[in-house]
Amino acid sequence: MNQTYIPTHIAIIPDGNGRWAKSKGMPRTYGHKVGSEVFRRMIRYASSIGVKYLSFYAFSTENWRRSEEEVGGLMALLGNYLVSSRKELDELNVRMTFSGRRDEFSPDFLAKIDNIVKYSSSNTGMVCNIALNYGGRDEIVHSVKEIARKVAAGEISPDQIDENLISNNLFNPDIPDPDLIVRTSGELRTSNFLLWESAYSELYFTDVLWPDFKDEDLDKAIDEYNRRHRRFGGV
Repeated sequence: MNQTYIPTHIAIIPDGNGRWAKSKGMPRTYGHKVGSEVFRRMIRYASSIGVKYLSFYAFSTENWRRSEEEVGGLMALLGNYLVSSRKELDELNVRMTFSGRRDEFSPDFLAKIDNIVKYSSSNTGMVCNIALNYGGRDEIVHSVKEIARKVAAGEISPDQIDENLISNNLFNPDIPDPDLIVRTSGELRTSNFLLWESAYSELYFTDVLWPDFKDEDLDKAIDEYNRRHRRFGGV
């Protein structure tokens, strides 16, 4: 890899599990299983090359519309990872966080989330943020409601509302905006992911389906990132 700079925060939309499985005559759940293995490998690789924050769009607010079998399979894979990843996270010194709404998950699943967040909280290396039951518009609505509550309670005045205040009331305000967003499978959209945070993110799209995504594919995205000149609206 010939990049001169590793992006501080890389966000990934890991798309194409279902199509990959279909191409092999297998059920969609098999694609998610193989995709989960790529997810684990990518955490290890991103950490090894110096990425500070790595975000994954694991489950959107719209994904509940999928079949009961597929949703159940995804939840089982995620739940198993939350339980089995402790040793691996410690070895990598990775801290786990989550973004999204909690109200549609079972108490057992929420306990698994809270346990891994607490368990990994003392790790000081890369932060891995998993977006679960997440939607970018929903996140902005959440921020607006929090700010409205503070205005109604007299904690702040409307004149104090600015971009920083909105950012500070998002799901995970301690994570910086992504420098680079990578989407696999050839789709050319961000699908309601990090809408507020991605205002000046560099976007990289690849035809590679997520189960086929390898370390060198992330290298290509980073190489492309290094060829771009980020002006943030300037000249």
